[in-house]
Amino acid sequence: MDDALIGALLASTLRVSTPLILCALAGLLSERSGVVDLGLEGKMLFAAFAAGAAGAVYQSTYVAVLCAMGIAISLSWMHGLACVSHKGDQVISGVAINIIAAGLTMVLGIAWFSQGGQTPPVATSVRIQPLFPSAVEGMKDIPYVGAILGNGLLSHNLLVYLALALVPAVWWLMYRTRFGLRLRAVGENPQMVDAAGVSVTRLRYTALTLNGMLCGLAGSYLVLAQSANFSANMTAGRGFMALAALIFGRWNPKGALWACLLFGFLDAAAIRMQGVHLPMFGEVPVQVIQALPYVMTVVLLAGFIGKAVAPQALGRPYSKER
Repeated sequence: MDDALIGALLASTLRVSTPLILCALAGLLSERSGVVDLGLEGKMLFAAFAAGAAGAVYQSTYVAVLCAMGIAISLSWMHGLACVSHKGDQVISGVAINIIAAGLTMVLGIAWFSQGGQTPPVATSVRIQPLFPSAVEGMKDIPYVGAILGNGLLSHNLLVYLALALVPAVWWLMYRTRFGLRLRAVGENPQMVDAAGVSVTRLRYTALTLNGMLCGLAGSYLVLAQSANFSANMTAGRGFMALAALIFGRWNPKGALWACLLFGFLDAAAIRMQGVHLPMFGEVPVQVIQALPYVMTVVLLAGFIGKAVAPQALGRPYSKER
């Protein structure tokens, strides 16, 4: 395998993994607090629509990102209102968010822009650009270094590096701070946390707020960095992949990171395997290659969902004893 292919595969893996990492960290914060979040897909999708619509109308990256985060936080709070405040079924609420996002983004897109549910393309000045273009250009003629270090690691935008930096940051928050200790405790034994005088409801809403912020960043990335505009159902199951990565990583930021990178690698490899001829089989059908990341999602869930130990209070509404 030549250095150019390695560099291109590494770069694609990091780009594809970024929204998965952000979404997996969002799910980790929510589920460590005891709130099941099947609505990652819907929040990321609605955030992508908000970023595309605001970016096209206001021509501002900051406004687009803030709108995306605001929408995702609002959906997280709606999930909290149903499940934390009113003790509703967390699975049903998450599925409802996915359905609402899939339908409402299409309806609003048609009503506002009349482009079949899509938003207008976001201007180049609004899109998030690579951080080190001059470094990549200066290294391109150096064997191995130019392809692997330059193209593979330094050709990315701020959100890619932010997603990678958030993994140790969330780990430190969860395992080295008082807030993280309380958050993990409320996902394991909310009665004990309540007895210590700490509000279970406040902790869970805080976790859901952070969850919405990360989902908003993931949706923003899809429109402002990966694609040029919003299109219907553009998340394509990434929220469920992030949930699978979270379970495979045993609700730990480091484990979730490696699972997301695995999914990203499979997706990146699938793109480059299209049209490949295998001995005795001939050309591999494109549909089979495109299905690889989703097949791996099902395999990981089937193989590890029973072995991974979830937080003890996950999915259980808490009612304060009087």
